[in-house]
Amino acid sequence: MDERQLRILRELGDLGSVTAVAEALHVTPSAISQQLRLLQRSLPVPLTERAGRRLVLTDAGQALAAAAVHVESALAQARHAVTDFAEQADGDVSVAAFHSAASSFFPPLLRSLAGPGSPRLALADEDVAQDDFPALTRRYDLVLAHRLDHGPPWPRTVTSTTLLREPLDVALPAGHALACRPALTPHEVADQPWITVHDGFPLMQTIKAIAVVANRRLDIVHRINEFAVVAEVVAAGGGLALMPRWTARPHPGVVLRPLSAIHARRDIDVLHRPERAARKAVRTVLAALHAAAAHVRSQDRAGTPATPRTGASRPCTGRETPDPQG
Repeated sequence: MDERQLRILRELGDLGSVTAVAEALHVTPSAISQQLRLLQRSLPVPLTERAGRRLVLTDAGQALAAAAVHVESALAQARHAVTDFAEQADGDVSVAAFHSAASSFFPPLLRSLAGPGSPRLALADEDVAQDDFPALTRRYDLVLAHRLDHGPPWPRTVTSTTLLREPLDVALPAGHALACRPALTPHEVADQPWITVHDGFPLMQTIKAIAVVANRRLDIVHRINEFAVVAEVVAAGGGLALMPRWTARPHPGVVLRPLSAIHARRDIDVLHRPERAARKAVRTVLAALHAAAAHVRSQDRAGTPATPRTGASRPCTGRETPDPQG
């Protein structure tokens, strides 16, 4: 039996005929009769009987019709509970992000959603390979993930929205001979030692592209995923690295320079299961993430749009690319 069949049985007891029930529910009499037959098949005792030309409820049918009132009331309460939960503005929302996105997005989220009535955030860092991000949507309401903007799309089982399309720049020690250049080519950087991420992470595709364009294999000496650590190793002379222009923290001993001849950019996307967005609290956090992303982009526009930010130290004298952070 289902809710619709119980509703028909209840209406039959109140209205006294199949025709009246059909008119009340805006369906045909044959549809009402079919549902009554299906309900009857699920029960061992008769629910209806003929009284002349009318179909009336038996004692068992009247008992079930009375129970149907309680069933409909319980279901209505359940629907209201779900609606109240979905519209609860201060509900719990879990957000996961890889490290550099967490550093850039978690603080503004906490600041913008600190007031009364705001969602209660549960934040977590998840440094996983690109293919493993969709699976995280089982555990978290929202997942910040990264991929190269020309890479394969996310699976259809998740909803994705791009927050940032972030350039990737070459990170050099502040005193490096190439730091005076406004931009660098793959041939200029291919003979340098390199610090890269582990296999399976999006930046490796750009590293491979540099090797292809330069027609030589790069000398990868260190494998480090955390950009704060990468910056320290670059500053100490451990090699060159690719770093995101906006979401990696500036380091006084590191200079960032754009890479020419290669489409070096990554997308920062927010992933979630479609049903999660039915909650008002989740939609509120999504809006806050987009506002934070707009703020990150606007900071870059304060200077020359194509100019990367650099550390405080200046390795060269003479004319250099302006620092948009200054």
